[in-house]
Amino acid sequence: MKAVAFVGYKKSGKTASLERVAKVLKERGYKIGMAKSMHTNFDKEGSDTWRFKQIADYILVKAQDTDAFLFKADDINAFFSVMPEVDFLLLEGFKSIKHVPKIICARNESDVKELNDRLAIAVSGVIANEKSGEIDGLPIINAFEEPEKLADLIEKKAFMLPNIDCHMCGFTCYEMAKFIVKGEKTLNDCKVISSKPKVVVKIDGKVLPMKDWVQEMVEKTIRGLLSSMKGYRDGKIEIKIE
Repeated sequence: MKAVAFVGYKKSGKTASLERVAKVLKERGYKIGMAKSMHTNFDKEGSDTWRFKQIADYILVKAQDTDAFLFKADDINAFFSVMPEVDFLLLEGFKSIKHVPKIICARNESDVKELNDRLAIAVSGVIANEKSGEIDGLPIINAFEEPEKLADLIEKKAFMLPNIDCHMCGFTCYEMAKFIVKGEKTLNDCKVISSKPKVVVKIDGKVLPMKDWVQEMVEKTIRGLLSSMKGYRDGKIEIKIE
C-alpha cells in the first residue's frame, strides 16, 4: 500500500486538493482509501456514542447513509491497520507522522517553511492560485486546475514505511523516508519490506511486520511445541487460525 499525506493549516485547501487528486486516481482504476486527522472530539460529551465509549472497547454505528467503526487505537500503526488493502492511502492532516511523503497545502510561503520536515514532495493548496514554479525547492502544483499532474507525482513517489524503527537498515524510518524522498534510496533499502521473512503472520489478510528477533522467537516456540507431537518433521509449517 502506498500513501501520501496532505498537510497544512486551516483554510489551506487540504480537503479540496485531496478530493480532486483522489478522483483522478480513482478514474485511473486504483482502489483508494482516505483517513482524516481531526483536532476536535468525534463524539461530543454526553452524546450516545460518547456514553457507549465509556463502556465498550469497540462501537459500530449504523446511520441513515453511513456506517462507522469506532475504536481507540494504541498508536498510528494500529489506526492505519484497520484500513482494508488499497492501492493508495490518502491522508488529510497527520503532520507529525514521519514515514510517508507529504503534499504541503499552504496559504503562503511561511507555511511551507514551517511544515517542510524534508518529507514533502510538492506544494499545493490555495497558494497555487497565486504562485507557480517552486518554493523551498518543491514544485508548486495547482490541484484545482491540474489534479492530473499531482496524481502523476503521487503515483511515482507515494510510499509507506513500516514505522517500527527496527534499525535493520541502519536508520530510523524517518531517516529512511527522507532518503527516499530525496531519491537517494528506495523502498528496497527497507529490510522489512524487501527481505523475505522466515515467519509471516497475517491478520485478516494483512501482514503483521515483525523484527528478526521476533520472527526467530515465534519460529522456535512453534517448532518446540510441535516437535513432541507424532508426525512432526522439519519443513515449512503453515498454521491458520480462524
